[in-house]
Amino acid sequence: MAAADERLRRTMMFVPGNNPAMLKDAGIYGADSIMFDLEDAVSLSEKDAARILVFNALTTQDYGDAELVVRVNGLDTPFFKNDVYAMVKAGVDVIRLPKTESAEMMRQLESVIEEAEKKFSIEVGTTHMMAAIESAKGVLNAPEIAAASDRMIGIALSAEDYTTDMKTHRYPDGAELEFARNMVLHAARAAGIAAFDTVFTNMNDTEGFISETQYIHQLGFDGKSLVNPRQIPLVNQVYAPSESEIEKAEDVINAIEEAKAKGSGVISLNGQMVDRPVVLRAQRVMKLAKASHLIDQEGNYIEK
Repeated sequence: MAAADERLRRTMMFVPGNNPAMLKDAGIYGADSIMFDLEDAVSLSEKDAARILVFNALTTQDYGDAELVVRVNGLDTPFFKNDVYAMVKAGVDVIRLPKTESAEMMRQLESVIEEAEKKFSIEVGTTHMMAAIESAKGVLNAPEIAAASDRMIGIALSAEDYTTDMKTHRYPDGAELEFARNMVLHAARAAGIAAFDTVFTNMNDTEGFISETQYIHQLGFDGKSLVNPRQIPLVNQVYAPSESEIEKAEDVINAIEEAKAKGSGVISLNGQMVDRPVVLRAQRVMKLAKASHLIDQEGNYIEK
């Protein structure tokens, strides 16, 4: 993963780019990533105004540790280049391209980002990218899209447009998304980037939302796109490790420290070698535990 780091991306909250109040308050809810939307959430007559609002928000508001993402308008729109230039100038972390169907589309985005970075004297490579997969073509090309650039930090499934393209609609059991979810997830993992699941739009179906989040967590998604801040703690609760998972991870971390102290390159636990996947899993569990306030500064489990 050249461009992306190993930060947690459990929640990516959508914020309409034309809503000043929501732009102002977006940082108070604790989302890991905030995605300001210049595309579907904004009418044609408000595109320029929304771009200015988001630019001002990015340059004046404090969003804490949240990763800042902007969904720009598509390559085939007259707003695309102005969106990219403004967001690069504002110092956004990630630009999200909607309706991505090929690696070439991501390379076109990268080219415009690089132009903007040079224009505004920003170090080339600073601005990262992600792709929204919204069609059958995008799903089938997900592996090449995910590997299109070192700037890629993730790909996301967008189910509404995808199901329309597939001549179906959303169902409670999610069977219509099974293939797309697995393609997006495997493409992301093969490229070493993050995978985001689609939004759950029924705000009144909390049980359904939790069930879907548990399912995508079980599959291995990094996190879920959200349309309401009330969904953030629900996702975090699903992704929070159990006490036993934390204890096992602590044992692995302690074994790593013990091996370092001995100057040994071999990590062993209870007489068995600990391989790299186990180490990576333990490190992620501890990171999740810390983010979920389940351990203290020393890494000890906090009794609730």
